Amino acid sequence: MYSHLINISQHLYKCLYKSLLLLIFLVCLGFIDGTCAIAENLNNSSGDIIKQPPTEITVSLGTAAGELKFEPNFLEFQSGKRYKLVLTNPSPVKHYFTSKDFADAIWTQKVEAGNVEIKGMIHELELKPGAEAEWVFVPLKTGKYNLRCTIPGHSEAGMKGEIIIKS
Repeated sequence: MYSHLINISQHLYKCLYKSLLLLIFLVCLGFIDGTCAIAENLNNSSGDIIKQPPTEITVSLGTAAGELKFEPNFLEFQSGKRYKLVLTNPSPVKHYFTSKDFADAIWTQKVEAGNVEIKGMIHELELKPGAEAEWVFVPLKTGKYNLRCTIPGHSEAGMKGEIIIKS
């Protein structure tokens, strides 16, 4: 009886291991959404999207006078195009550019701030007074997404917006 249970557990382990390998393989082939599949598809697409010059859009987080708002507070992108979002903070206080669902709907090529280049998933950017950051990305998933500054009181005072990704 004991050896039979060992045989069953070994069989289940082998099945689990094979299933995990299959899942990884499918992600990399693009059958299941995954970063390696997305990056590969962007590199191999007919227009080679990541080599095309990005459309540049500038967004101010707050104003020099201390107003709590995004300028502009409505952003519209087209899926499959490359963008460079230039975020500036002319305000005397720090602000956040937060839109997790939007960040999940795009492929981030990079974020540059100062002498640092960041790659991978980005969900929120904090800009200190006078700071600037560039976010280069390709929208993938259409939808309507909320934008806000997560510092207590900022969103409530009007520092919020909307982002739309169209097909």
